[in-house]
Amino acid sequence: MMLKPFERENVLAMPVVLISTVSGSGVANVAPWGNVTPILRPLDEIVIASALKRDTLDNIRETGEFVINVPPASMIDEVMICSRLYPPDVDEFAEAGLSKKTSSTVSAPGIAGCVAWIECKLKEEIVRDKYSLVIGKVTGLELNEDFVTEDGDLDYENAEPLCMLCGGSVIHYTKPVRAGRTAQYSEMFSWPGKKQD
Repeated sequence: MMLKPFERENVLAMPVVLISTVSGSGVANVAPWGNVTPILRPLDEIVIASALKRDTLDNIRETGEFVINVPPASMIDEVMICSRLYPPDVDEFAEAGLSKKTSSTVSAPGIAGCVAWIECKLKEEIVRDKYSLVIGKVTGLELNEDFVTEDGDLDYENAEPLCMLCGGSVIHYTKPVRAGRTAQYSEMFSWPGKKQD
């Protein structure tokens, strides 16, 4: 079955996050996002892709700050409420019944009850004809204590961070499940016969 080139989200599972910002005039904003990617594991940068007409993008440009909130699957209804096209002066925290969480390194608040919070400051914006790539420097990264394993990792089975796959006219919300194997990072960068450092 051949798909149209733009239907990449039909075959690539994507994270669902809520990006919280504050406008220059102090209005809080929350918007769902799927196009978000850490830039290489050793670095402290993250990139989001945005349409050019977004309140979130306007707020990031005005204040230089944003928070990437990782919601649990139980927040699907709130995510859908925040996906509506509200005017810029509407506070989505209030519309969706979300509580604010004070951030450590930025003025924009996080969203209480999320799995994790990634506080960012704008590092660079790359603008194209139809979209913008916003590169943020991660200045604060916090994992909800309710979902921390003994090893200090994310307990994803209990946290249930929200993900999605798109269909022809629908969004299929999903969450990570264990595939039956754990691997060391070192296994990914080795081959038979390679000498150990």
